[in-house]
Amino acid sequence: MSTILVADDERNIRSTLTNTFQLDGYDVVAVEDGEQAIAAVERGGIDLLLLDLQMPRLGGLEALRRVRELRHELPAIFLTAHGTFEKAVEAVRVLGAFDFIEKPPHAEKILVSVRNALRQAALEEENRELRNQSDARFDMIGATPVMRQLYDQILRAAPTQARVLITGENGTGKELVARALHRNSARAEGPFVRVNCAAIPRELFESELFGHERGAFTGATARRKGKFVRAHKGTLFLDEVGEIPLELQPKILRGLESGEVEPVGADREISVDVRVIAATNRDLERAVSEALFRQDLFYRLQVVTLHAPALRERKEDIPALAQRFLSDSCAENNIPQRELSPGALRRLIQHDYPGNVRELRNLVERLVILTAERLIDVDAVEQCMPRPNNTRSTGLELRGSLRDTLEEVERHIVRTTLERNSWRMTEVATQLGLERSHLYKKMKALGIAKPE
Repeated sequence: MSTILVADDERNIRSTLTNTFQLDGYDVVAVEDGEQAIAAVERGGIDLLLLDLQMPRLGGLEALRRVRELRHELPAIFLTAHGTFEKAVEAVRVLGAFDFIEKPPHAEKILVSVRNALRQAALEEENRELRNQSDARFDMIGATPVMRQLYDQILRAAPTQARVLITGENGTGKELVARALHRNSARAEGPFVRVNCAAIPRELFESELFGHERGAFTGATARRKGKFVRAHKGTLFLDEVGEIPLELQPKILRGLESGEVEPVGADREISVDVRVIAATNRDLERAVSEALFRQDLFYRLQVVTLHAPALRERKEDIPALAQRFLSDSCAENNIPQRELSPGALRRLIQHDYPGNVRELRNLVERLVILTAERLIDVDAVEQCMPRPNNTRSTGLELRGSLRDTLEEVERHIVRTTLERNSWRMTEVATQLGLERSHLYKKMKALGIAKPE
């Protein structure tokens, strides 16, 4: 049962409240002033504070302020005498008190307030635990020199307001870097809003980022906040920023420069306080030189550049990553804990992982699901490893004319890249160094169609 601290200099009120709470099943610690209240909180075991605003030596308002300075986030309710209403409002507004009740306190009213405050505190604690569990999914794992260098760069950049551009191949954990920057910044308590720029249809891009007013276009049946507004006081993560349509880049640039965005169909701008972190697997400097990305926007985003290394550049981290993914996969799939044999770990280290950390995570989950034994051995790893595509020509032999041979080689490369990336066209186009429209034309010319 919860323990309530009652701090009031009037003995009768302390006695009445103590009896009221004890009859309702609570434990009670009763003190005479704010100094004693702080000492009781420091001893521990208190779940809720019930403080009189005006007490000798130290009043309730100052007592709660000092409790907050000591990093105790206990729910607090104030008892207010006539004429102290403004101070009670300050306690609620500034110090986060849950409620204030006028003296003399009515038993049922104060019990309802206490129950609600404890219930809210329990929900907040549960949310914190869930948030911590969620954050654990985004822990960065690795002790190799390239990772230690990245950690150092994150810790240097995170406390600043500088915009950060994160580069790296697909699957290297660019989002983890962005979340680490957010968690270690002054905006950590604010929202972290992710935008996958490659997944938003071109015609909806402006609405997604900036929001829209009701009736702004067909289907806009209600007003909608955009990602910039949702990220107010927090971090906006623009993943695959190189996929932002060229015609919308000036509006994003204006938003970054002015701190104001204009929803579609609106006649006024909205001020936002947002730190923008962007990520890309494309060569944006090349895109700028080819007039596919605005130079001024590129320089706005690239105040600080961090690089997420490929897994093949830090193979010493594979055992720690594999063990973490193994534990997570067993828990998520409700499977008894598995172990990797030394031989299995050695085989995992040998693979080059073109899909990087994401490929390793998927491989380990596949091992967990498909292996019946507690110990996962090297044979199980071999069976789950991706198979090279040997059914087509590698292009090393002349097949007919030189033109036919080159076309067959090109067909093999395009198809293999499509299959390796599960037909995700943006990723395939990036790896092949093509625009998406060019990729579609190339597939049509080579007779490649996505299987039904």
